Amino acid sequence: MTVRRPVAWIVAVVLFAEAVGVAALNWFLGVVVDRQDMSLAGLDPDMMSVSSKIGGVVFGLYFALCGLVALLVALRDRAPAGLGRVLLISAAVVHGVLGAFTWGLVGWHAFLFMILALALIVLLLMTYDARQEPAAGQRPEEGKGGDGSSPVSPPPAPTTP
Repeated sequence: MTVRRPVAWIVAVVLFAEAVGVAALNWFLGVVVDRQDMSLAGLDPDMMSVSSKIGGVVFGLYFALCGLVALLVALRDRAPAGLGRVLLISAAVVHGVLGAFTWGLVGWHAFLFMILALALIVLLLMTYDARQEPAAGQRPEEGKGGDGSSPVSPPPAPTTP
């Protein structure tokens, strides 16, 4: 039994949940800043509120797009390619950086969640990389190349000087 598809499904669910959570949290913070009507170092409170809401929507859409890539990987049972692969790699980097920040700012529970999400994304990327598919039109036999020779040549025998 392979773990590729279940991991892809789990990654998709986690990324979709994160998309909703990040967007809702930033929207809530924007509302809090708007209702307090206070300035931070002379910044306009309305601008801080709007930028928090826009940032939440942008990051929510980013995580939702990464979740969509993971969902397509789960449905097709094929490795992500091109922009989808770049999106998943960037999501792994974002989770690593956020994990480093959350350890000090939020606590170890949030750190564990970020590292778990990072590990799942890396596992998704690595399990599909390990899969070897033959080229189109070729049917390799048991451990042999198409011409009957071994696909790996043995190392040269050691010589004594």
